[in-house]
Amino acid sequence: MMQPPVPSAMARLDDERRRNFVSATLSVLADNGYVGTTLARIAERAEVSPSLLVHYFGDKDTLLATAFWHLSESLRHEIMSRFQAAHTPRERLQAVIDSLLGRDQFRQAEGTTWLSFWGQVPHVSTLKRIQRIYQKRMLSNLSHDLKALLPGRDIHSLATSIAALIDGTWLRAALSEWEEADSAAARAQVTAFLDSQIALHQAKQPTLAIHVRQTDVCANWINGRPTPSGGARFETRNPATGEVIAQVESAGEREHEIAVESAKRGQKIWARMTGTERGRILRRAADLLRRDNDMLAHIETLDTGKPIAETRAVDILSGADALEYFGSVACTINGEAMDLGEQAFAYTRREPLGVTAGIGAWNYPIQIACWKSAPALACGNAMIFKSSEMTPLTSVRLAEIYREAGVPDGVFNVLHGAGDVGRRLCADPDIRKVSLTGSVPTGKAVMREAANTLKYVTLELGGKSPLIIFDDADVDNAVSAALLGNFYSGGEICSNGTRVFVQSGIRGRFLAELKRRVEAMKIGDPLAMDTDVGALISVQHLEKVMTYVKNGLAEGAQLLTGGQRLTDGPFAKGAFMQPTIFTGCHDDMTIACEEIFGPVMTVLDFHHEDEVIARANATEFGLAAGVFTNNLARGHRVVAALEAGTCWINQYNITPIEMPFGGYKQSGLGRENSQAALDHYTQIKSVYVALGNVESPY
Repeated sequence: MMQPPVPSAMARLDDERRRNFVSATLSVLADNGYVGTTLARIAERAEVSPSLLVHYFGDKDTLLATAFWHLSESLRHEIMSRFQAAHTPRERLQAVIDSLLGRDQFRQAEGTTWLSFWGQVPHVSTLKRIQRIYQKRMLSNLSHDLKALLPGRDIHSLATSIAALIDGTWLRAALSEWEEADSAAARAQVTAFLDSQIALHQAKQPTLAIHVRQTDVCANWINGRPTPSGGARFETRNPATGEVIAQVESAGEREHEIAVESAKRGQKIWARMTGTERGRILRRAADLLRRDNDMLAHIETLDTGKPIAETRAVDILSGADALEYFGSVACTINGEAMDLGEQAFAYTRREPLGVTAGIGAWNYPIQIACWKSAPALACGNAMIFKSSEMTPLTSVRLAEIYREAGVPDGVFNVLHGAGDVGRRLCADPDIRKVSLTGSVPTGKAVMREAANTLKYVTLELGGKSPLIIFDDADVDNAVSAALLGNFYSGGEICSNGTRVFVQSGIRGRFLAELKRRVEAMKIGDPLAMDTDVGALISVQHLEKVMTYVKNGLAEGAQLLTGGQRLTDGPFAKGAFMQPTIFTGCHDDMTIACEEIFGPVMTVLDFHHEDEVIARANATEFGLAAGVFTNNLARGHRVVAALEAGTCWINQYNITPIEMPFGGYKQSGLGRENSQAALDHYTQIKSVYVALGNVESPY
């Protein structure tokens, strides 16, 4: 690592002199006030000539501004020092209070000096700028940790109230000529107010079911802010209760045009940053996602119906992993150099595509938004993200976090609405790439529309994935994988291993353990931490899944367990059904061929390796596959023969950000996650550099 140069003796002496002059200035201010502080008095206190002060600072105002900045920086360092010992948001808030109202701040000299500066702030522009920086830092420190403690509150307003209470408490003591100067009492007063706000929030928590209210209107996020349109709206409902969570504004043509123009402007600013700078901001956004995990998981559970135990453990944190990963690799996105002999060389540049579009699905709203935006932004692109109309709420929260982390306005916009919003994105010639997570029919429609302007396309589509369990597999592990690959998130996962092929030798043991564990799963309130199975996305989708259950029975499949919709008591208004397992299935049954996207597992028997490989591949899909065996040679051999883009051996549905994710055949094009995703968000420019003369026959 390159070390900074050692300052010369003169430079050190210069710095020491400046500090002495600032110290003398503060001393004179404490004795004489702002107007009475002159260069002559400062020079006398510093035991130098006034001309030397002029040499260093130019004039009185510059010297006093330097002293004010020094005073503010000293206070900032005091706060940062206390932060080192603070481990929680509440402790960091206390560190701010204890620093600003500490004993050192209630002494006569310090108080008079601060008052001298504050009295001149309205009249001296330089002092005004320093004061604004001081106030901005205080509000930022307070807001950062208040947001973690009090999700859903108007944090800026509360931070402003606390800052005003701190300043007012101190000012009252100063104006009383320190007769009321009691640092401990002042700190206790502000602390009591803070604790009352925390207690008030906690008292409301049992009855406050959501952090967004039915009266809320969720606007499109354009150019760094919510952008109300006053146009058409749609409702987003809690699938566990049927209640309206929020009204959501649809994006029309006007919102589309504004979003594209702001994305074009923001992308130019973003692309001019270095990869290191972009990466730093993305990693900061990852930290903010983790900070807000509980609040975001709560909203995600309300919007999707998934158990909060899942959304807290996976949905937001996996999105944060994506931001952290692509933030870390942003500085490594480079081209290559080619030696072409003595007369020339060449090199390539990896350049951003420009404005890209992401179209999300309803099953993993914020995770998908992160998976698509993180590589796009790391490469220097802007992204316009269309949230699913079924689960639109957390994508706007992600946009807020990006802005808080430092992403320029316009670089990440969110448009809400149905298929017409997505079609406009696919058709717009200013958008150079579309990444979709959705169904096969939607993927084909996106590809057709994108072809008109020759857009890059990444499609992560459906699946009917095989999970193959050989006789020598560990039965407990195989059952665990089958449960995760069919019933996690209510079975609403595109890569689920819904065709479970079990070799005949362990069929009986496997089914007995599978039935026992499924029937022990708790179906209930998605907000309860002990719930295993929540609600499906909507009653309409539930009815579609129940139609597949009826078809399975009609076609001769045997119901091992489940198969019923729950409608009693707390389930009356929600989209709840039992996890369902069919046995005695054949490959040509509807439930074994079509993607159900619900908690329905089909178990199929097999005898030989070649047989199961052929049957596993006999589908238009090719998203994922799993193999369970204690013979690793067989595991690698079978995986190599399977026509699937994402495969697991002795595991299922684990998708670390470092591993590419995507499918074969009609399950999609391109890859998400890992270094492979960078190829889909950059274009290569080749540059030939001649070192000699141009030879021409003409």
